[in-house]
Amino acid sequence: MRIWVDADACPKPIKEIVFKAAKRTETIAVLVANQPLVTPLSPFIQKIQVPPGFDNADNEIAAKMESGDLVITADIPLANAVVDKGGTALNPRGQLYTKRNMKQHLSNRNFSAELRGAGMLSGGPPGLGAKEIQRFANALDKFLATR
Repeated sequence: MRIWVDADACPKPIKEIVFKAAKRTETIAVLVANQPLVTPLSPFIQKIQVPPGFDNADNEIAAKMESGDLVITADIPLANAVVDKGGTALNPRGQLYTKRNMKQHLSNRNFSAELRGAGMLSGGPPGLGAKEIQRFANALDKFLATR
């Protein structure tokens, strides 16, 4: 089991939690981004830099992750691909995406995209706060404890 991190847009506090969890549980965490990353030196933390371009990091994660892996991402289409391959996705706000709830999240995402396209919805999610960071840490710990 590996932890994959869609690292281009992953908030720094979330990466820090992943680093600590990877070391504590001796689980490989792989950060994938299209820009250089700074990570702690650890045999449990790896990084992959992909070429710049839309969805290159997502495509790399989807291609390399395996059933049972955990992917940290806020990208709903990537989360859907992960779940389809037998993995689990966790967003930086602590929401797990699983076979039971993925289609609903994908449907909500597509509906919101339609509303934005029609000019009926603007803006994005609120900033990441302490409650969301704690929810993420708890969800990650719970996931790793059951593996």
